[in-house]
Amino acid sequence: MTLKALLLAAALIAVPAASQDLRPDQLAFRALFKELVETNTSLSAGSCTDAAAKLAVRLKAAGFQDGDITLFAGPDHPKEGGIVAILKGSDPKAKAILLLGHLDVVEAKREDWTRDPFTLVDEGGYYYGRGTFDDKAQAAVWTDTLIRYKLAHKMPKRTLKLALTCGEETTYAFNGADWLARNKPDLIAAEFGLNEGGGGQLDRSGKPLGLGVQIGEKTVQNYKLEATNPGGHSSVPRPDNAVTDLANAIVRVNTYEFPVQFNATTRNYFTAMATVLPAPAGAAVTALLANPGDMAANAIVSRDPTLHSTLRSTCVTTLVTAGHANNALPQRATANVNCRLFPGTDPEAARAELARAISNPAVAVTLTPPIRPVATAPPLNPAVLGPMKAVAAKYFPGVPMLTTMSTGATDAIFIAPIGIPIYGAPGMFIDSDGNGMHGLNERIRITSLMQGRDYLDDLVHTLAD
Repeated sequence: MTLKALLLAAALIAVPAASQDLRPDQLAFRALFKELVETNTSLSAGSCTDAAAKLAVRLKAAGFQDGDITLFAGPDHPKEGGIVAILKGSDPKAKAILLLGHLDVVEAKREDWTRDPFTLVDEGGYYYGRGTFDDKAQAAVWTDTLIRYKLAHKMPKRTLKLALTCGEETTYAFNGADWLARNKPDLIAAEFGLNEGGGGQLDRSGKPLGLGVQIGEKTVQNYKLEATNPGGHSSVPRPDNAVTDLANAIVRVNTYEFPVQFNATTRNYFTAMATVLPAPAGAAVTALLANPGDMAANAIVSRDPTLHSTLRSTCVTTLVTAGHANNALPQRATANVNCRLFPGTDPEAARAELARAISNPAVAVTLTPPIRPVATAPPLNPAVLGPMKAVAAKYFPGVPMLTTMSTGATDAIFIAPIGIPIYGAPGMFIDSDGNGMHGLNERIRITSLMQGRDYLDDLVHTLAD
């Protein structure tokens, strides 16, 4: 890269470390972001419906008409609503792009946090607050992009569809993405969508290590283990015991290893990782790519918990309940097993595999609702990935970009079955400690937020035009 190009790249990525350094357009964005963060959207005490309504007000102020905006909520879930906003494109033959995100956040108790989780706090180069990273940063960026299009009186070639929903963070809540896919598929129909899940990784010093594009994720499925027994008086123990049966089953589940699998996304990812991982891990990855059954290579690569989970389906016990009295033999013992199934894995097939691993007819293994769609990885589409990489080179020069599969889950799993491949867009860089997402004192670097906003806005413009 020439000196001129390096200086240009430095100028492009020059972003503020504090709110007083913001550009005028960033100040407007911060106001939107602040309003979103300070609207409590937790399941217990908040309202996604309120957040969606506030975004609708902002969109209408920018020039969107009532017919461009759909506010929705399930009749039994009035506080778990969402919003769809449509910016029509100039080419009726060009298929739309879906900008997907979620408004709800993980629970946050004030007494546990250093700061009020629902007040945006600017401190030490970070914005603190629940949802600052997951997922109100991206929800604010998508909304801001549509507003800026409208205020600039610009019309993209492709139609842009914004869908911000509720229920992504809570298994048993009303899920807006699922509702849209089932009830309003034409409203969100698109050639592809951009979502959370991608991003960048910083080392402990704040140096960018790499960017990731999420292309696929696992299916989340819970299973119930249940051991039953006639029970009796605890003064007369018996060899058959529901707790013992369950305990043995838990050990077998937690130590069971599903076989190594690769798909196009993870094969690309591990091929790249083989060149950067230190010995002996790099060579072991190469061996495993050539032979997924190589147990010695598997053992070496699996020392890293993230790599281990990326290679296979995983299941782990998360909840246990047993017994009914201190002085009685247990009549019932149950456990919840949380599985993250490799794309394409049938949940029933995984249930049968767990039952074989337990190998005890006294322990029943059943699927626990909800039963989500089987995860399928979207194609490695160069028309999507090419612009992602090209735009990233402007904002993050020299930072490598990899295709990744999430070991977690997003709302993409509900959208893919209606024919919309979803890609987790990169752009926001996360600290090595995870920035408190789903935990205490969640935060996002101001530089990461503002730089990510510029990148994602540019990416949408590039893909749409």
